[in-house]
Amino acid sequence: MNFKRKKRELFILTLLLMTSLFVGLSGCSSDSETSTEETQGTSGSFKIIGSNTVEPLSVLWAEDFMKANPDVSIAISGPGSGVGIAALIDGTTDIAQASRPMKSSEYDQARGKGRDPVEITVAMDALSVVVHPSNPVSELTIAQLSGIFSGRITNWNEVGGNDVPIVALSRDTNSGTHVFFKEHVVQMRGTDKEDKTLEYGTKVLLLPSTKEGVDEVAGNENAIFYPGLGYLTDEVKPLAIKATLGSPGVLPSVETAQDGSYPISRGLYYYTDGEPTGIIKAFIDYCLSTEGQKRVTESGYVPLK
Repeated sequence: MNFKRKKRELFILTLLLMTSLFVGLSGCSSDSETSTEETQGTSGSFKIIGSNTVEPLSVLWAEDFMKANPDVSIAISGPGSGVGIAALIDGTTDIAQASRPMKSSEYDQARGKGRDPVEITVAMDALSVVVHPSNPVSELTIAQLSGIFSGRITNWNEVGGNDVPIVALSRDTNSGTHVFFKEHVVQMRGTDKEDKTLEYGTKVLLLPSTKEGVDEVAGNENAIFYPGLGYLTDEVKPLAIKATLGSPGVLPSVETAQDGSYPISRGLYYYTDGEPTGIIKAFIDYCLSTEGQKRVTESGYVPLK
């Protein structure tokens, strides 16, 4: 009897040990799964629509973010700031990328549709004025630029250049860059010559993308255009810009944009409907992180201070 009892007790003890081992292994498996999920990060998809200027930055950030989070999908398009803001108002994009602030009328439209636009500055830019490398002109004042793009100055010899017609190029009306340049340069906002009635001249050629403008200047000795700093190439020459006739000419750069000495600097923005949450917040947090802002510098734009 004692032998049978001991045998039964041994069987129960073995069973208990096996159960404990099984539970322990299950716990290890659960920890492993949690660790894997943490490594993989979040998942989902969202859209970014808007500025052609901001698009290259958004693409870089999205590539980094999707590489770190393989279950995330981000779709990006850059038809212009106005299109992106309209898409946010209509609820057809998750993020509007813009190279200008939203207008009060756009905020009103958004609120009329139950939206709550939140502005997030994600980088800065120095709006560069470029000409063909063979052009002898090396600097211009804001007033001279206003004259060129409003059609009041039509020949390069009027600003110290060759006796040839000026070919002025602009982004199209959907572009935030188009709007910013009109307000701050054509209309000379913030100067003693500010004139809100001024518009682009009728002979200014409107282009659907910044790259097309840069390519046109690279192949046209008489052209002038205003791309963002990130679009500068060795095939075009940036001009030093003078705020007034007596001011020093300042070339566009990261340093001159950050210290405020370059007269045509601006913020670059993301707009969301309400404070960002979930996957969108995680993405924007990356854009604003040290690593994300390093990508801003690498791509030729101006990081936030």
